[in-house]
Amino acid sequence: MTVRHDGLAVEWLGYATIRLAGEESVVYTDPGRYGLLTGEWEPDSDDLAHPPSRDYRAEDGDVVCVSHVHHYDPDGIERVASDDATVVAFEGIDDEAEKRGLPPLADLPHDVERVGAKDTLTVGDVDIWTTPAYNEPDGPHTRPDGTPYHPEGFGCGFVVDVEGTRAFWPGDTDVLPGHRTMGSMDVSLFCPPIGQRFTMDRCEAAGLAVRIDPDLVLPVHYDTFSTLAADSRAFAAAVAAAGVPVVLDEN
Repeated sequence: MTVRHDGLAVEWLGYATIRLAGEESVVYTDPGRYGLLTGEWEPDSDDLAHPPSRDYRAEDGDVVCVSHVHHYDPDGIERVASDDATVVAFEGIDDEAEKRGLPPLADLPHDVERVGAKDTLTVGDVDIWTTPAYNEPDGPHTRPDGTPYHPEGFGCGFVVDVEGTRAFWPGDTDVLPGHRTMGSMDVSLFCPPIGQRFTMDRCEAAGLAVRIDPDLVLPVHYDTFSTLAADSRAFAAAVAAAGVPVVLDEN
């Protein structure tokens, strides 16, 4: 499904892959993994409301944002990136890619801009700000021994301004103190992860959505597999009850 919002065509392609298309510029976040863009992904439960996979090869992206190594999929990037695309990737990916049998960012056939967790840059006509993304040590989204799935310095989130409309994908993260000031960024579209366990859960994400008060909320990063299962309708109801517009882009 394509959601029309504030001059953009927005689509959740599954997992953390979002397509944001204006009249002149197209931006993707975290494309691919698990066969979502090859048509090979299959749900591991009948209860998952997730966009279906497809053999997707649009190759129309001007900017491709990659938040951390868990979402680094060179094939996914190739399927969405145009020939002259720029990949904006968290700088720590190179430190982890080899451990996962992935090529370094330098091997991508595109210009690559490496970013930290608090950077500002402009790629073509797209303004980009990065935000910290991590799980708090000994917080609710950690391994049994208390270590975070995403330690501080492991990844980032992105605010992207596409033709005057700002969208915020916070990455794989807890709700962090800095997120509560995002309302000052004039975020129009907020795309929080709600898949619990590895990131903020639906209740935490709903609270943050109300705090930011965007023009529209579109949740992502849930129901890709059963450990990311989330009650998206309960999330939408909580956000809508606070007077914030929300939409679900699902099966």
